[in-house]
Amino acid sequence: MLLDRGDYSVDGDGRDDGPDQGQDQEQDHHASVRGRSAPLPRWTVVLPFHNERDYLPITLGCLAVQSVPFRLILVDNGSTDGSAEIAMGLCRTIGLAATLLNERRPGKVSALHAGVGRVATELVATCDADTIYPHDYLARAAALLDGADAVAAVAATAPPESSTFARKVAGLRLALTARLLPQQCLNGGAGQVFRTRALRDAGGFDPRLWNWVLEDHEIMARVEQQGRIAYDRDFLCLPITRPRTVSTVGWKLTEQLRYHASTPASRIAFFREFLAPRLRERALTSACLRREARHRPEPHDPAILYPVRG
Repeated sequence: MLLDRGDYSVDGDGRDDGPDQGQDQEQDHHASVRGRSAPLPRWTVVLPFHNERDYLPITLGCLAVQSVPFRLILVDNGSTDGSAEIAMGLCRTIGLAATLLNERRPGKVSALHAGVGRVATELVATCDADTIYPHDYLARAAALLDGADAVAAVAATAPPESSTFARKVAGLRLALTARLLPQQCLNGGAGQVFRTRALRDAGGFDPRLWNWVLEDHEIMARVEQQGRIAYDRDFLCLPITRPRTVSTVGWKLTEQLRYHASTPASRIAFFREFLAPRLRERALTSACLRREARHRPEPHDPAILYPVRG
């Protein structure tokens, strides 16, 4: 669904002065453009990026055809390849309203902190700039979050070129694993959605609380204290396979096993007291996830390689 045609906002600095102030500024902008208050959708999509000019058109194209309305917040985390200009230009072309924030502090956590600080809706999806989202992604996510005690949901993932059968297998595998390991984060941040209040009550994405890699798992350890993490075999997104720009951005097998052996009561301590010092020793800050412009792939048309499929 295309929404809020002709409404564009660009902020010079994504630094957060507090969630309430950021939300008020965004609402005032929407009202001043239309001359009247528009109904507030249930969803905001927060899309951070750093040097993603080759993939942003794919993700934005998928978001533009979502079956439910949403607000879009783009967060440029210091791109040097013109990603922001390309993203906003495409939004204008396809009639997709967007607010653009510029977050100078390096790292995905800082970018998410800035974006989530502007959210004024009931639900929020944190998306990746190189991922394909089916047209019913937000609708399925809303159905999961409307379930009893649900405060977050995590999508299964499969390569964009995978068959329908392979995608169903990926969804079924994640759903079954969630039964064995309930209340754990079993997939990456490309497919995470939240009830906004629960995310904020848990402290949200905040570099003062966690500024290392694996922010997608750490945030769930805090959010799970607010309620249930939901999984469903039909809730899926399709991250584009890309080479890593550092030797490793994850955890060691022993660390991962210890995470899966943790309990809800011990999970936060696992991250703060056990894992954080080890990631610090390996210098795996959130900024490690950034891709420099020199890592861009050879010229091609990603929309042809990765066509949008339902």
